[in-house]
Amino acid sequence: MSMNIQTGGFFGLLWLIAVVYAIIKVLGSRASTGTKVLWTVLILVLPVLGVILWFLLGPK
Repeated sequence: MSMNIQTGGFFGLLWLIAVVYAIIKVLGSRASTGTKVLWTVLILVLPVLGVILWFLLGPK
């Protein structure tokens, strides 16, 4: 059972790193303020879907 907790914690940490990375890249981009706010809110409110969409649609 402790193996499952350790694995979940590891993937949780990786996901947290992905969320923080996405937000930093959004805020550092040349996009308009409104677009930055929209992406940041999407990533924070729906972290899984928001990060996946950002990786697919966000950076060019």
